[in-house]
Amino acid sequence: MCSRKKDTSSVVESLFSESSNSTSRALRAIGWTSVALGVTALGLYIGRELRLRYKFNRRTPSDFFSHAGEEMGAEFGVGI
Repeated sequence: MCSRKKDTSSVVESLFSESSNSTSRALRAIGWTSVALGVTALGLYIGRELRLRYKFNRRTPSDFFSHAGEEMGAEFGVGI
């Protein structure tokens, strides 16, 4: 009877250790996913800021006008 009790306790212990192991794996996967998303968001933000600063420093005088460089048709200003 005593050996059966030991077998049962070892089975129960192994079930609990597997459960905590799978929980640990799930939490580790969630953690790494959140780190990856954070790094991606930070990279996108920094890239956007660098691009805006580059564009700001490379402006030409005609960039200050809203329709600079656009081709207008012949009907502009005709009054039709």
